[in-house]
Parts: sequence; structure tokens; C-alpha cells
Amino acid sequence: MKIQRFSKIGFILAAAGSAVGLGNIWKFPYMTGEYGGGAFVIVYLITIALIGISLLMAEMLIGAIGRADAVTSFEVAAPKNKKLWRYAGFMWVTGLIIMTFYSVVIGWIFYYIINSLFNLPTTTQEAKNIFISLISQKVWLEIFFHTLSVIIVGYIVYKGIKKGIEKINLILMPSLIIILLGLLFYAMTLDGFSKAVKFMFEFRWDELNSDAFVSAIGHSFFTLSLGMGAILTYAASLPKDASIPKTAFIVAVIDTLIALIAGLAIFSFLFQVGAKPSQGAGLVFISLPPVFHKFGILGIIFAFLFFLALAFAGITSAISLVEPGVQYLMDKFKMSRKKAVIVISLTYWIGGVLAILSYSKAWGKIFTFFKKPLFDLLDFTTTSIMLPLGGFIIAIFVGYVLPKTQKFKYIGKDLGEVGFKIWDFSIKVIVPIALIFTMLNLLGVIKL
Repeated sequence: MKIQRFSKIGFILAAAGSAVGLGNIWKFPYMTGEYGGGAFVIVYLITIALIGISLLMAEMLIGAIGRADAVTSFEVAAPKNKKLWRYAGFMWVTGLIIMTFYSVVIGWIFYYIINSLFNLPTTTQEAKNIFISLISQKVWLEIFFHTLSVIIVGYIVYKGIKKGIEKINLILMPSLIIILLGLLFYAMTLDGFSKAVKFMFEFRWDELNSDAFVSAIGHSFFTLSLGMGAILTYAASLPKDASIPKTAFIVAVIDTLIALIAGLAIFSFLFQVGAKPSQGAGLVFISLPPVFHKFGILGIIFAFLFFLALAFAGITSAISLVEPGVQYLMDKFKMSRKKAVIVISLTYWIGGVLAILSYSKAWGKIFTFFKKPLFDLLDFTTTSIMLPLGGFIIAIFVGYVLPKTQKFKYIGKDLGEVGFKIWDFSIKVIVPIALIFTMLNLLGVIKL
């Protein structure tokens, strides 16, 4: 089946949209402040160059060679043992599993977009009660917003590469950047801005411990949506004259800048009212809403814009998680795009409903396995095992299976001979070791 091609800017924004997700806004800024500020930024930039960008280029390379779904691309690109290597392409299932709970979180964000206009909590405890009530008692409301997320993402993917994925990223990514910059510019007028800058960028080398290095390695990989076939599938539609190294670099820069901009804006608001920084769902749904309330009418506007930006980040990432599965069904089973979207969407919709029930007061015990709610179990399994394993497979395939001449054709012409040797060494040695180490650390097998 013929695959449509992105324009150059369309691919960059789509790939950046895939990379820029909720983790950029509720995880990376906090890690930066927690692990030494500017010292952590330096370490992170080194790891993003040696691990993140290296693996991003490798995954893009497979897609550019295969020009098909993830499974077929591995089979096409493999010089031998083609039938064996096609199984590597089933890493797209990881993205489908992630969507079962990621869509639920996007649903939470939709709820908070509305809630921010009418019911901003006045205290952290009130915000906590609202969030706990949502996930433990308001099951049907959660299912409604989860369903809305599925419909929106499904419709975008149904419209295809040009009219759907590229078009929406051309709208949402600039909108996301404009909203975050607007919040940052206002934050720069606050006294809390200087504290935010100090928290995130002051060089505190004494706080740069072993956990900081592990976090830098892990986030440099996870933030770029690697190891689940999303970038690979997008790269199948990469323009023929596009430069893989340049494109990968631009995507990584956009991803990192958005995380830093979001962090400065968020922590400026927090420090302005004396609130403590946190990360994860606690930051977005518990810590920030009462902070926005303290700004009065302006705070309502800020809250609405912030959750809107968060929704944009979530949607652009979500469509990249759904597209690989849709493309596989279209290529393998000759399904129409419409039918493939329905099958994939219905699959993760059901999974999402079960994840919602696992957090509910009434059904939680039934959907708890190994002492973890299904929601947390899916998150842990994909983050700690499936994603690092997918990245490891990509690194081994590109590093040791693809012919050097073929790699140089796509990569070397832009990097030059020295740059190519550095990248090749990174993908053969540094990336596999880093990913094994990260996976073992996340599983608790090793600790420094």
C-alpha cells in the first residue's frame, strides 16, 4: 500500500509532536531542579546527543529504508533472516498498550480544561480531593472523557498522513509553543521567576548523584518516543531529500526547549505563591490548580491555557502511538484506514476502561494484579521493560545487522566520516549498554 509523504516541516512537527508529551511538562523540569540544575542540564544534553539523538536517527533510518509499517520495514531493511527480524517490528504493540492509560490521562486533562473555568480549588487539599474523587468515584465521567480522547485521536489518524497527522501538528505544535511562551513571558514579570531560574539552572554539582545520571539516560530515551515504532512509522513517510541527522537534531532541540520553557513558567507560578515543586500527576492536577486560583481572574485564564497546552501535547503524542498499529493493519491485512482505526481505537478504548476501573473505589480490587492497579501495571511494564527493549533491538539491528555502506548512504553524507564513526560507535556500544543499564535500574535489579 502506497504511503503518503510528509512535507519536511510537517515531518519535523509531527516527530516533535510525538516527542513532546506530558513527560516534558511534568517530569523533566522537576528532574532538572532536583538533580543539580545547570549541572544536570549539561549531563542531559550529553546523553541526549549520545543516546537520544543517536537512537532517534537509527529508528528513522529503518523507516526510511523500509517505507512501510514497522513490521514490514524491519523485514525489508534486514539483509538476511528477514522473517526473524520482522518480529522486532511488533514493538508497535507497546504504543498501543501505552495508549490504554495515556488516553485516560488526556481525558483527565479535558476534564480539567472545563473545571479550570468554573471550579479552581483554593487549597492543595481541595485540589487533591477533586482529583481523587475523579479517579476513584466518577467512573462514568472518566469513561466519557476517555471516549472523547479516543474519538478525537481516531478521527485525526483516520484523515491520514497529510490531511490528518501533518495538518493537526501544523496547528497544535505552534499553538502549544505560543501558549507556553505567553505563560513564560508573564512569568518573567513575577518575583518567582528568578527563583525558578535558580532552581532549574544554577550549577549545583554536589546534587549531581548517581540517580541524576540514571534519570538523564532514561529521559533522553523516553522523551523522544523511541522504541515503540512511532518514529519508525512516521519516517516511512519522510521526504526522500530530507536529512535524517538534521531532522533528528531539530526534533531533539524542540523537545528540550519546550520542556525548559514549560518548567520555567510552571515553577515561576509555584514559587510566586510559596508552593513546593513536585512532578507527575501531582504537579499538574494537585499542585498547580490552587496556585492559579491565587491569581484571580488572570489565574483562570492561565489555568485554561495551561491545560489546553497540555491537551495539545497529549494529542500530538497520542496520534503517533496509534498510527503504527493502524499502518500495520492496513499493510498486513489490507484493511481500509477507516476500519484499521476503528479496530485499534476500540482495542485501547477497552483497555482504557479497564485501567479506569482499576483506580475506582468499587472495582479497584478486581483489576489489581501483583499488588498494582492495572493502570500502574501497564505503565510500569511499558516503561521498565518494553520501551528499553524496543530501543535495544533498534540499536542492535542498526549497529550490527544493517550494512555499513547502507548506513553511510543515509547518515554519513550529512555527518561526515568522523561524525558517522562517532554515531556508529554510539549506536553499537553506548546506546545498548545505557538501555540495558536503564532497564535493570527501573526493574530494581541494580541500584547505584
